[in-house]
Amino acid sequence: MATPLVKPAPDWAALEPLIRVRRDEVDEVQSLLLEHADLSATTLTERLELSWTLACATLGDRHLWQDLGLPSREALSALIAHAFPSLAARNTQNMKWKKFFYRQLCEREEILICKSPTCGDCSDHGLCFGPELATAAPLTTA
Repeated sequence: MATPLVKPAPDWAALEPLIRVRRDEVDEVQSLLLEHADLSATTLTERLELSWTLACATLGDRHLWQDLGLPSREALSALIAHAFPSLAARNTQNMKWKKFFYRQLCEREEILICKSPTCGDCSDHGLCFGPELATAAPLTTA
């Protein structure tokens, strides 16, 4: 059964100071997302809002799904697959989404980010792939 789509609800107060100093990064991630948007899945306004929200949340310290205020990584994956299916399809190894977005940006610039020629051999493999447990700082409710 498909995971129902959940609307992100990030902590904008925590993200806003980061957005001010890292706006170029947000713009790059948003551009990446928009390149892969399914124009029939969302309206222009929805695409812009969702891509902006996802891009801003990549600046957070926790897993992307947590920084988006989503209940699980599966909810985030369903949202990305719905709105940005060609980008979701590229994540064939189930890399954690925040790392995946940045890896895509690095590949566009032909920058190698793995410490070894292949991710499977990299000493950071466990950080990029594998489960995302909700053991990080709890979501705050404001």
